[in-house]
Amino acid sequence: MVYFVATPIGNLRDMTMRAVDVLKAADVIYCEDTRHSMTLLGAYGIKKPLKPYHKFNEKKECAEILKKAAEGKEIAVVSDAGMPLISDPGSVLVRALREEDLPYTVIPGPCAFVTALVLAGFPTEKCAFVGFLPEKAGERKAFLEKYKSLDLTLCVYSAPQDIDRDISSLYEVFGERSACAVREMTKIHEEAVPFMLSEGLPGEKRGEYTLVIEGARGENPLNLLSVREHVEWYMEGGMDKKSAVKETAKDRGVPKNEVYKEVMDIMG
Repeated sequence: MVYFVATPIGNLRDMTMRAVDVLKAADVIYCEDTRHSMTLLGAYGIKKPLKPYHKFNEKKECAEILKKAAEGKEIAVVSDAGMPLISDPGSVLVRALREEDLPYTVIPGPCAFVTALVLAGFPTEKCAFVGFLPEKAGERKAFLEKYKSLDLTLCVYSAPQDIDRDISSLYEVFGERSACAVREMTKIHEEAVPFMLSEGLPGEKRGEYTLVIEGARGENPLNLLSVREHVEWYMEGGMDKKSAVKETAKDRGVPKNEVYKEVMDIMG
């Protein structure tokens, strides 16, 4: 049997009892980074043969795993953190196991984007996980265009060196939307920072991020008004000019300075 085992995304105590039992009973454990996994296994007193299984050797090791599985070996597959296959290796192996009609199962547990989705506070009944965005600007834009009009919360993984670039691309394609940057999940310094796409994420970028972005909204009737009428509608309802401009920009998916240009003469 091949077991795809979820492992902690930060706090080592998030291992399930079943996951520990499976790893202890395994004949061999395949992992992305043997040094990383040794820390986890050491915390639970697990001493088993470790073999590397990552995106650079996945196809090669797949054949070896199939051979062991056919011999009746107990095999565990883990990623560095979270659920295998979710932006991590494993999909090639699952397809091969199905083709060879060999048994496999999943030992569920932590998953970064699911945790971030809950922490962010956006609607969870409809959501999409899109993983890491493409490296090339043109491919990134074309990729995001497919999600632009979908009324569902989006979850994106982003490395610290890429997050400003990714947010800029999201704003370029989606326009103004609320978002939340989640990092250090399950750890002492866990944080979920809300921000607007037009403003970007403030502060130093450290650690791996999960970006959660609100979905496309249905057409707002106020957007049928002129920009000036839109702002005046909010001000007549009791908002000051600054707040009215901010809400108008948010409704229309445009930068605040574009709205200010249209209503500079309005007193408020």
